[in-house]
Amino acid sequence: MTFPRRRLAALLCGAAMIATTTSLTPTAQAQVAVYDLSNYAQNVLQAARALQQVNNQITSLQNQAQMLIGQARNLASLPYSSLSALQEQVAATQALLGEARALAYNVRDIQDAFHRRYGLADLTASDADLTLRAETRWATSVASFEDALKVQAGVVEGLETTRVEMRNLVSASQGAGGALQAAQAGNQLLALQAQQLSALTAVVVANGRAEALDAADRAAARADAKARFAKFMGAAPQP
Repeated sequence: MTFPRRRLAALLCGAAMIATTTSLTPTAQAQVAVYDLSNYAQNVLQAARALQQVNNQITSLQNQAQMLIGQARNLASLPYSSLSALQEQVAATQALLGEARALAYNVRDIQDAFHRRYGLADLTASDADLTLRAETRWATSVASFEDALKVQAGVVEGLETTRVEMRNLVSASQGAGGALQAAQAGNQLLALQAQQLSALTAVVVANGRAEALDAADRAAARADAKARFAKFMGAAPQP
């Protein structure tokens, strides 16, 4: 029995459509994307944790940088120094003391001078020798007062330098950026105070020296007067 051509063609077309549909079904199913919400949440959490670690490291580096900056400030030296000016003032005062005439600030020289000029007068000495002895003592006293005045004048002249240095040191201390600068400014202020004390000591010493020599001159003059009177009376002088 033979099938009509139209029926056969219809059957063949239907079979071809079934085959095509069967062959395309796995491919279409394979192209469908699967979305895993749990996996996505874990990835986001890991990324957030990594970002937090990076932020913590940045904060730690910033803190370390600030600490290093603070240490650098604490170790920075004071840009101002008054040492040279203070040394010049002390040297000037010492030079004035070194210019002391007649009697220097020396124990041995003072002992020798007192033995020769301020001790008991020799009964065998002539009036001219006694007069020369008195004039030498008087000149020594006058010179000592002049030396004291020169030391006082030198200290007064140095007050302006002291004022300028004090102002600069106080300004440097107030503008100190670290512990070392503040400590150095404080040390220099103490050095300035020590210089002022040394200048005051020099004035006191010079004044005391002049007063002591003047008193010694008066005492020696009385001793010479006793010696002259004893010589006139032909008796030994009384101490």
